Amino acid sequence: MANFTTHIAVGTVVSGGLATLTLAADVIAPENLIAVTLAGVLGSVLPDIDLKDSRPSRALFSGLAIFLSFCVLFAVAYRYSIAEMWLLWLGSFVLFRYGGEAVFHRFSYHRGIWHSILAGLLFWFLTAIVFKNVLGRHEGVAWLAGGFLFVGYVTHLVLDELFSVDVLDTRFKSSFGSALKLYDGRKPGDTAVVAILAAILFTLTPSAKPFVDGISSRELWVGLQQRLLPQDKWFGLELLDKMADQPQPGSEMATGSIESKSEPGQ
Repeated sequence: MANFTTHIAVGTVVSGGLATLTLAADVIAPENLIAVTLAGVLGSVLPDIDLKDSRPSRALFSGLAIFLSFCVLFAVAYRYSIAEMWLLWLGSFVLFRYGGEAVFHRFSYHRGIWHSILAGLLFWFLTAIVFKNVLGRHEGVAWLAGGFLFVGYVTHLVLDELFSVDVLDTRFKSSFGSALKLYDGRKPGDTAVVAILAAILFTLTPSAKPFVDGISSRELWVGLQQRLLPQDKWFGLELLDKMADQPQPGSEMATGSIESKSEPGQ
């Protein structure tokens, strides 16, 4: 399989390419672009959470433990003394960081259900929920971030499959076919659990209409086609003159066709 550095490098290139298209199409405000791009990079290493003692696994559970322990802390704020809140925060962190990781790896194995399209969809829905409800982003931005993560996720699976082919000896390694799959046929129970979780998360996701309307608009694709190649010389003065006449930050380019944040009451 591809190593961590390769996954990060390729994931960053793919996410950067998507970010370039997104910026050129003026889909979202530039201030949201970094967040959705980072979601794509995260997706490029996320499948390896099922690899025990791997960097992605440790980083994921550390981040999740910090997030959940602070949720516990905020939930009990002003109800207990500072010393008691410190103990609750530390206990919650240890429980989620080490207990959660131990339980997860007890019921998972490398290249199992987490190396599947189904798991990628689950994380897409989860990302959309986090961006909308935790980060307060607009529904369209939330779904786009999930889409970036999903593309990064699939990129990881494709890379693992490519590295399962020994090109020089023109043969397939024994691991071929275990990374890029729709679901885990070896463990139907794991597949059923992830499918149920994905279905539940889907019902909790924000409205996908702004996202679907944004990426399916004819104006978007026509604009991308027009901007695919320079109209004049490559990096020429004529092109620079035209760029100077384009809308500056603070006009429509600063807002994007998808809003930056949710309106109150949404």
